[in-house]
Amino acid sequence: MCRLGLATLTWLTIAVRVSAADIFVDNVLGDDRHDGTSTVAANRSSGPLRSITQALRNARAGDRIVVAKTDRPYRESLSLTGGRHSGSSLQPFVIEGNGATLEGAEPIPHEEWQYDRGQVFRYRPARTSYQQLFLDGKPAVRRYLVSLHGRLPDLNPLEWCLFNGSIYFCVEKDKLPEDYRLSCAALSVGITLYEVHDLVVSDLVLQGYQLDGVNAHDGVRECLLTGLTCRGNGRAGIAVMGASRVEISGCLLGDNGLAQLYTEGQSLASVEDCQLLPGSAPPMLGRGRRLFVDGERVDQPKTPSTKTN
Repeated sequence: MCRLGLATLTWLTIAVRVSAADIFVDNVLGDDRHDGTSTVAANRSSGPLRSITQALRNARAGDRIVVAKTDRPYRESLSLTGGRHSGSSLQPFVIEGNGATLEGAEPIPHEEWQYDRGQVFRYRPARTSYQQLFLDGKPAVRRYLVSLHGRLPDLNPLEWCLFNGSIYFCVEKDKLPEDYRLSCAALSVGITLYEVHDLVVSDLVLQGYQLDGVNAHDGVRECLLTGLTCRGNGRAGIAVMGASRVEISGCLLGDNGLAQLYTEGQSLASVEDCQLLPGSAPPMLGRGRRLFVDGERVDQPKTPSTKTN
């Protein structure tokens, strides 16, 4: 019986691995009309895909999506849901980033800026609950309101504030907003996970999203987020919500708006060997049920009942 059981398990392992596929993505050399089965285009139908979104449309349970790192960011918002984006204990569903960047920010058109006062100009983005302003591709220095009903604070040159749904930016003397390379968050979330299991997401940079770099929304289990850099997102680098259970390993979270790691609901987050930089916001915040850091359970600061922009 033992021999039969071992042989059956070995056969099942091989069968699972054979049935899964590698899907290759390259936003420079790829084409979404390709089949994604190779890293180079052999003909009109064979070669890498251009978008990760298309790879997810083509994917089945247990597949691996291999993303090429290029000199261009992938301007996409990804959603992984249900069985087709899940795996098993023998063969997880994998997104292998290889250091590629997912970007949620877009340039602010020069003509959209309106003069406000002094050296301050304002711009009203489409998404206003959370935001980030980027100067030359990096988060600009932000000033926060003292209270929810406070007035716009005095801004020094190159500082900004989110006030009454608008971005206020102070230019330098004798300059206009068009003299700067300014962008803000345009896409909501980098990667949304919902009702998925046995999943690995590795080696990606997720930046410039209005809410979160990664949002484990609900029903996520046996999920490993490893080697991610989540920076400059409006709310959090990673959010673990609902009844999700997520392991976060070897990640760098910084320059996010509300917290580097945010939790809610009955979630469980296990953080191992990560850097949660406290500069722009608290390292951890929320109302999740359980949080472990390097094997120790910790009490996380509660989200304030009222928040300021």
